Amino acid sequence: MNTQTIRGRVLWADDEIDLLKPHVLFLQQRGFDVTTATNGDDVLSLARQEAFDIVLLDEMMPGKDGLETLSLLKGFLPALPVIMITKNEEESLMEEAIGSQIADYLTKPVNPSQILSAIMKNLEKHRISQNRMGERYIQSLNEMSARLGGELTPAQWIDVHHQLTQWELELNDAGETSLDEMLVQQKQEANALFSRFVTQHYERWTKSPSDERPTLSPDVLGRFVKPQLLNGQKILFLVLDGMRWDQWLTLESLLFPDFKINRAGYFSLLPTTTEFSRNALFSGLFPDDMAKFHSDWFQTNEEGGLNQHEREFLVEQLHRLGLDIKPEPKYAKVVSAQDGQQVAKQFSSWTSHQLIALVVNQVDILAHQRTTSSLLQDLLPNEASYRQVVRTWFENSWLFNLIKEAGRNGYRIMVTSDHGTIRVKRPTQIMADREATSNIRFKQGRNLKVNPRDAWFINDPLRLRIPSNTSSDTLAIALSDFYFLYPTNYRKYQNRYLDTYQHGGLSMAEMIVPFATLEPK
Repeated sequence: MNTQTIRGRVLWADDEIDLLKPHVLFLQQRGFDVTTATNGDDVLSLARQEAFDIVLLDEMMPGKDGLETLSLLKGFLPALPVIMITKNEEESLMEEAIGSQIADYLTKPVNPSQILSAIMKNLEKHRISQNRMGERYIQSLNEMSARLGGELTPAQWIDVHHQLTQWELELNDAGETSLDEMLVQQKQEANALFSRFVTQHYERWTKSPSDERPTLSPDVLGRFVKPQLLNGQKILFLVLDGMRWDQWLTLESLLFPDFKINRAGYFSLLPTTTEFSRNALFSGLFPDDMAKFHSDWFQTNEEGGLNQHEREFLVEQLHRLGLDIKPEPKYAKVVSAQDGQQVAKQFSSWTSHQLIALVVNQVDILAHQRTTSSLLQDLLPNEASYRQVVRTWFENSWLFNLIKEAGRNGYRIMVTSDHGTIRVKRPTQIMADREATSNIRFKQGRNLKVNPRDAWFINDPLRLRIPSNTSSDTLAIALSDFYFLYPTNYRKYQNRYLDTYQHGGLSMAEMIVPFATLEPK
């Protein structure tokens, strides 16, 4: 068949496909490229290898039946239209199938004209939907470009990040790839302007009273949690380490049936790393004050021991906020699935506590492990797959059930992160001495030299309230999606870190953090 005449690519699965050869020929004669399969496993394999416009799926097949195949297929191709073909006319089956997002269904026996009509109807509907989406996106792009040309407030920057993230999710769910390049360019433009905004204002924010600046990491408990505790409300304070705004949006839909959700946002401290951002959440302090008043709890040069005193920080902050909570808040950190299962078993014995604080590391661990695992790099080739894996983990985790149990026990659940991550794309060379920090999104040390277009250089870290190890320390924070490399073995490390998820720098994805309040329905 001349590929220029193809009207659409069809994947047709039926365990009796040989009996349907006249139907297949009918479609081919009318310009469709038809690939056939006889079982669900072949459907999933073919759909991963080739691009199809629509799938015809028999409900009764050996092995994986049509509904099971449909569910798995939608897991990685949520926007692909599927027409279910079945001998079963039971209404309950149709409701189950429709609930699994089929585009249409036909009841056997089917004739070739019925098949053609169903295909044409759904492909045309999909085309019209994509055209309308494209029109809406172009309009939104123009409006945002005009908006970015003006002076934005911190709250407006959070809204810009949310809008761009919503578009990314919507375009992905619709399978719309023609606008990807435009979205990437718009995000790069927004990140460049956001970086300029932050470098102009951040130093002043760190020196201003909390009520005269946007919400930063040290302000979160005082601003969001304290008023609820004063009202006697029981709170589960949940920190998903490294969770980004887009990942939270994918989790919200799982929680809507049980909770009313109020979403806000705040700004992580710079550098956007766990030792600074998460310690600031629990202590209510900037890093210089942590080092000054709690040098035994806060160390910046102890690998693996940077967040060992979050419970102590939390109790001390609550006292400073004038909150005398009895019994003292329960704190737990979950690093492994076994830790999580243990927390889930113990949770019912914790419900006398007005405040329970949980730190869950699974999202951050996934990002770090992807850097060194070729298997994870294959499984998570892009942002959409990363979001899907986080959603699948959450949906099947102890944590999802624990959140619902907390709601049933009268808790209001407050979910946030300490910082996000960004997929780094552009290397930039940096010069530093051997004592400089190892993070590839920020460097602190002596004699730093870096391209000022790619990084924010600060001659004295204390300007940003970052404690210094020596009086000659300087600080460099990577902007947008840049990452730092030394001249030695430059190409080797460029390839190693390209397209990995990192944090520590200045970008919307790392610095703008979701904060959601879940109230049981």
